[in-house]
Amino acid sequence: MIALISSGVDMFWHDDCLEHDAGEGLWELPGSWPWLDVAEPHPENAARLRTFRHALTHGPVAGHLKWHEGRHASVDELLRVHTAEHLDSLRVSARVPLEVNTVVGPETWGAVCAAAGTSLAALESGAPLAYALVRPPGHHAQPSMADGYCFVNNAALVAETARRQGMRVAVLDWDVHHGNGTQEVFYDRPDVLTISVHMRHGAWGPNHPQTGAPSEVGADGRNVNIELSLGAGDTAYLRALDEIALPLLRDFAPDLLVCASGFDGSAFDPNGRHNLTAAGYREIGRRVASFGARVVLTQEGGYLRGYSALCLHALVEGLLLLPEPLLADPLAYVPDDSQLVDADFARVLAALRPFWPGVL
Repeated sequence: MIALISSGVDMFWHDDCLEHDAGEGLWELPGSWPWLDVAEPHPENAARLRTFRHALTHGPVAGHLKWHEGRHASVDELLRVHTAEHLDSLRVSARVPLEVNTVVGPETWGAVCAAAGTSLAALESGAPLAYALVRPPGHHAQPSMADGYCFVNNAALVAETARRQGMRVAVLDWDVHHGNGTQEVFYDRPDVLTISVHMRHGAWGPNHPQTGAPSEVGADGRNVNIELSLGAGDTAYLRALDEIALPLLRDFAPDLLVCASGFDGSAFDPNGRHNLTAAGYREIGRRVASFGARVVLTQEGGYLRGYSALCLHALVEGLLLLPEPLLADPLAYVPDDSQLVDADFARVLAALRPFWPGVL
């Protein structure tokens, strides 16, 4: 057990997370494309995680961080949120797609065990702010299937493990895509609050039948989908937290807040159509740190790795409650258009108010 740290952010890392290789093709689609001159590496690749770590170890926030070695999860631990049949499907001898853009290879099993175990190590540390910088990401992984580059649901595993230990747990997900796997794990459980703030994209196939719409409320309204229109930026996300997510979290009063931390909501990400900036992520971090519960964060999306790394650095600055930004944002320029937010929130509030009287 790692000793409690009184200040700063505790970062958890395992080199084996770098081993998963989804291959190359046409962006996220594997295979040979004869009209394509040079095949592209799959966007969920080891370079993105190395870049994230480099930003934190070489950026001005480095002195505020303490790094810890993660571990591998056992099969028994993974079975807390996944079926044995699903876990068996991740052990392969050749690279194959489990669904259209989620490719498993011979190295994947070790990487997913390292990502899951390192996320659990962050929980086990007892640190007030613990960040598992891991890959492959996890929030799309459902109990019995892979989806959206995800194989094992790291955030759900942390939440379920803490729940079994007697903690009151909530999950907050700000990846640009709906946290459908986490929703599926806890949908029928009124004792876990799950909140996903995401781009409106609907279901995207057999492995992602959930729509992410506000109407998917779960048991006793404990599944909250804050679906935002295309183009949503800093104002929309911060209002989503201030006006919906944080009031619900305060009323639910969790002992532990698990955050699925994605940066594909940025204005420059090729896998999303939202417009968050580094400043927006800094403010998200500030709100999470100010909430008052213990926090474990697991790394999710973010595929333009340079800008995503800058957003990660900004988020950590916010988690540290630093008074001024440490890094300037040399790229942000997209207007923060929030004209659709009120209509988006009206749909969310209409779905949730029957379950949360006096809160929303």
